[in-house]
Amino acid sequence: MPVLNNARHEKFAQNLAKGKTADRAYVEAGYKANRHNAAALAREEHILTRVHELQKKAAERTAVTIQGLTDELEEVRVSASTAEQYSVAVSAIMGKAKLNGLLVEKKQLTGANGGPVQIDLTGMSNEQLQSLEALLAALASSASGTPEAGEGGTDETPS
Repeated sequence: MPVLNNARHEKFAQNLAKGKTADRAYVEAGYKANRHNAAALAREEHILTRVHELQKKAAERTAVTIQGLTDELEEVRVSASTAEQYSVAVSAIMGKAKLNGLLVEKKQLTGANGGPVQIDLTGMSNEQLQSLEALLAALASSASGTPEAGEGGTDETPS
């Protein structure tokens, strides 16, 4: 829908699209304050259509997508490579990898003064301790690449 023919209606729709109340939009469009008329105009089909169109355009202009950011980083990478600014190019490559989930930063947690994390397990029940032990075993085996018991491995100890 193009700009509304009535300039005050257009201004009213623009104000509504910006999030202003109908009362405020009505006055700022050049009308005398009248809550009833503001509400009635806000319900008019041509106003609703125009507000929707303006909001859609605003959303499209401000949309930030992973693909858009990836494209921008690719432009930076190409420009940096052309200018032989390889550290900038590498940074752009790393940025693209992070955005697209190809690179995950790992963090290691440590306890006080960089020492090991210490957890007090004295208040846990046997059932809770067994659950924790199973969880830690699963994590350890997935980190080392060895299968867990029941997943192609064996529960038996070799004799």
